[in-house]
Amino acid sequence: MAQINKPSDYFNTVLYTGTGATLSITGVGFQPDFVWTKGRSVAYSHYLMDSVRGVGRRIMSNSTSNEDINIFGVSSFDSDGFTLGTDTGANNNGSTFASWNWLASNTTASNTDGSIASTVSANTTAGFSIVTYTGTGATATFGHGLGASPSMVIIKDRTNGTKNWTCYHQAMGNDRSIFLNLTDAQTVPTDHWQYTTPSNSVVYIGDYSHINTNTDDYIAYCFAEKKGFSKFGSYTGNGSTDGTFAYTGFKPAFVLLKNADDGTRSWYTFDNKRNTFNATNSWLAPNLSNAEGSLTSGVDFLSNGFKVRESTTAFNGSGNTFIYMAFAENPLVGTNNIPTTAR
Repeated sequence: MAQINKPSDYFNTVLYTGTGATLSITGVGFQPDFVWTKGRSVAYSHYLMDSVRGVGRRIMSNSTSNEDINIFGVSSFDSDGFTLGTDTGANNNGSTFASWNWLASNTTASNTDGSIASTVSANTTAGFSIVTYTGTGATATFGHGLGASPSMVIIKDRTNGTKNWTCYHQAMGNDRSIFLNLTDAQTVPTDHWQYTTPSNSVVYIGDYSHINTNTDDYIAYCFAEKKGFSKFGSYTGNGSTDGTFAYTGFKPAFVLLKNADDGTRSWYTFDNKRNTFNATNSWLAPNLSNAEGSLTSGVDFLSNGFKVRESTTAFNGSGNTFIYMAFAENPLVGTNNIPTTAR
């Protein structure tokens, strides 16, 4: 298995200020296949765009809306970033934005590993793939191209504007789902994952309409855990400002977390670019269009994980299970010769 010595070759956060005119975003460090943008100073929707669906196509994590063609959004995926058109949601003049960027393979391939044929852009080194498939309305599988079991899968119906963003997470298990666009707690469905953990080649899906309606088109973002680069785990809250420590094995660059037991709490993202030292307290919520918020105590990004300093239910409710996905700034493994220290 290839070892990742420089995580920013595969995932990177870039901040920018909109101009209202065609804007080239550089400094990503690679040609991204998945670009997720969100206004920080303005209450605009989250835009998720990828190279498999193609330029000009966006979906919004805070909405059930179907995919739309937005010719003024991302107009190209470039060697060191991406180019934006004049859409205010991603490029309003004078507004500040965050972009989270992932590298897949910069190409696509047909995949026939599952009962449903899929189109895949997969990076087996980073454990990330983008998959498109068409639903059948019956129990099925689709190939993900990772060569390892995905730890998290995020699926959205591109065709139907009433369907939720449905998530599998290994910390919850193959009998549960949770929705990225909602505050809902984890649910125990009967028709989502066939009660079967994804294999090293396919994801198992039931006949649940949000992930498998006959003839509807879907997008799936699949993530396999890679030592020193990504972690998909859980922690139990203790209700204290001396919160639970979550071990990741690296200094985080990005953390997405959700109280999986409380149906009134949002998802939250933190990263190492909006806050360059501890506490990391600037948040954006994938299920909300809200502008960036700020916590009092926040989250500490440490050399080998993160520690929540908030006592509130949203981040550290006593006895509650919190799921997270995290990507690395610096690994504890590897040969990059960069000291791995807390901030």
